[in-house]
Amino acid sequence: MRPAALTDELLDRLRARVTAESGTTYTTTAVFSGGELATLPESTTADVHTAYERAARAQRQWAATPVEQRLAVFERFHDLLLRDRDTVADLIQAETGKARRDAFEELCEPALVASYYVRKAPKLLRPHRRAGLMPGVVTATELRVPKGVVGIISPWNYPFTLALGDLVPALIAGNAVVLMPDRQTALSPLYGVDLLYRAGLPADLLQVVLGDGPVVGGAVVDTCDYVGFTGSTRTGTLIAERAGKRLIGCSLELGGKNPMVVLDDVRIAATAKQAARACFANAGQLCISIERIYVHDSIFDAFAEAFVAESGRIAMKAGFDYAAGMGSLTSQRALKTVAEHVDDARAKGATVLTGGRPRPDLGPYFYEPTVLTDVTPEMLPHAAETFGPVVSLYPYATDDEAVALANQTDYGLNASVFGRNRARATRVAERLRAGTVNVNDGYASAYGSIDAPMGGMGSSGLGRRHGADGLLKYTEAQTVGTQRIALLTPPAWVPYGLYTKVMTASLRLMRRLGIR
Repeated sequence: MRPAALTDELLDRLRARVTAESGTTYTTTAVFSGGELATLPESTTADVHTAYERAARAQRQWAATPVEQRLAVFERFHDLLLRDRDTVADLIQAETGKARRDAFEELCEPALVASYYVRKAPKLLRPHRRAGLMPGVVTATELRVPKGVVGIISPWNYPFTLALGDLVPALIAGNAVVLMPDRQTALSPLYGVDLLYRAGLPADLLQVVLGDGPVVGGAVVDTCDYVGFTGSTRTGTLIAERAGKRLIGCSLELGGKNPMVVLDDVRIAATAKQAARACFANAGQLCISIERIYVHDSIFDAFAEAFVAESGRIAMKAGFDYAAGMGSLTSQRALKTVAEHVDDARAKGATVLTGGRPRPDLGPYFYEPTVLTDVTPEMLPHAAETFGPVVSLYPYATDDEAVALANQTDYGLNASVFGRNRARATRVAERLRAGTVNVNDGYASAYGSIDAPMGGMGSSGLGRRHGADGLLKYTEAQTVGTQRIALLTPPAWVPYGLYTKVMTASLRLMRRLGIR
């Protein structure tokens, strides 16, 4: 099923944005039908080096361009993106199979990111005066210098958001970018790249390579000056090791087994409705979606009944309209993992309250929203990330027990707490070990607050996107200290012993006066 927006003319334009000289191609899948979607060029490691060299040449002039002039590109990009939202949504749906409402949510994030950094970057990137060694004698200025060429390796589940949302601040900070999107989901990020060039981005500043992850992605890590990666913990660990050997930085948003705590004072029906969205948005293929729900035992049965009813009301459909509440999984591999987790739990004694079946009548990779109980540690869905429309319910007796159960994981990406008493819910939220925690929401409140940093703890990664950190991580801090008179070397006529006494007295005086 190919959307009308994907014309041959558009496809040719997007192919031209890929750095690939070998002539080798591959074909992506139209997820709703399982047929062919597009044939795209495949890059080699040599192409990665070519992309880096082109980007590095362009970056030098871009870094010398005043920030205000750089930002004008992203103001135009913001407007073009919102204007072309239907085309972007079509491409996202065609290559991922997600529902259109999820596709629209996805394209909004880069627009929010661009708008935010257009406002904040001038202040964040300008030189900042710092206290010098000796007031009046030494001045210190902190500068923010671009890393150089940033490599962005983005995943298949949110291909537009997680490519554009990362590369926009990297470019604003004065860097060039080599982008490697997932092979299956390259069309929507390529369209975003095309929008940036139409908005006035200088030639060669943003390069795209496509190919096998370990080979082409490995070349990106081995070539670029900083790496941003979103994906599995296993792959992120390998990237961190590889980057560490080169002494370059990296930012990694990795896996999660995200918990929700439902306190005993919630409005059950309203909470069940929001929980269904938190678990089944994008068919559960969302890094920050909820896979574990801990419910106070006094309301467990009532909540389970309401939650199952909400899950059963989710409309599943393959189509380029807003009728569906949940779309398809993106690949046969994703479907296999989901089915294995559910089948393993069922075989070992878990109860399937609803769902638990693939839906080939709707499309090749559809799977029903699935709710499990009686899940125990030996079952796959207990601790391993399912990354699909599967959630497990667990009872608890006290707030302390809920916190302990929620924190019983190596992951720490996202978490959620629902409670009518917001002060109490917030106290519980502050005890959860996760990079983002939402009160009376599943994930959007924290993730969508672009002024606040977002990222993982523990096995969920390193670094942050959004907020000041999301821009400054793409820079090096450089300090320029200026001395007006010789400070640490006394004149020849001053004995060094006397000099040390004067300096000691000066340090004491500055401490008493609060100068130092």
